[in-house]
Amino acid sequence: MSLHVEVIGRGPNLVMLHGWAMHGGIWHGVAERLAAHFCVHLVDLPGHGHSTAVEPFGLNMLAERVAAEFPWPVHVLGWSLGGAVALRWALDHPTAINKLVLVASSPCFAQRPDWPSAMKQEVLAGFASNLQADYEGTLKRFLALQAMGGQATREVLRALQDKLFERGRPDGVVLGKGLDILRDVDMRHELQHLDPPTLLIYGERDGLTPAPVGRWLAANLPDAELMMLKHSAHAPFISHPDHFAERVIQFLS
Repeated sequence: MSLHVEVIGRGPNLVMLHGWAMHGGIWHGVAERLAAHFCVHLVDLPGHGHSTAVEPFGLNMLAERVAAEFPWPVHVLGWSLGGAVALRWALDHPTAINKLVLVASSPCFAQRPDWPSAMKQEVLAGFASNLQADYEGTLKRFLALQAMGGQATREVLRALQDKLFERGRPDGVVLGKGLDILRDVDMRHELQHLDPPTLLIYGERDGLTPAPVGRWLAANLPDAELMMLKHSAHAPFISHPDHFAERVIQFLS
């Protein structure tokens, strides 16, 4: 199994994990800023970008594959699905992660009776169903949801679209299994065991991982700090790159 990792900069090791359907190149806008302070590892998750898929394709296997690539303690930053992988990694390997940054991510992405601040089950099911019939259209609609409501919506959407197929077309089967992860994952009951100090970066206008998720995590994690960006949606590292980079550098330094 081959995991593609792009490395830039020097200093303490920082591993960055992207979201669903994307690849490590999505970080280029902020990675250059971070590389002045850290040795930044931009990972293509299995089945994305230039990395081969894993079997069985699930959250545990994704976390184990990434953990195997970095057998020494590192800082980890994960966005959306990448944040779920980072959480699983930190829970399963408590001494492997020095500090953790979660960006617009969630321990539970789909609504439950006791968890209203999440995507509706039927929305995720619709994406999974439409992915087979209209691959490109479904991906573009998902990108639009990520940018919607935030500052500089058009610019954020354009940046996401420009990166989407930069490393090839993501495999539809892998993307479907990724949606299954988003539908099924629920790590809320495990979070009291999360060891690393954690920075939470969320957008007040995020429709996919709403702001109450960040506030809930800040109240329920053992050691957490919350940065809530008032005018940001699901991709704060694109809409507010300077604020994002400055806060990450401050937290990890």
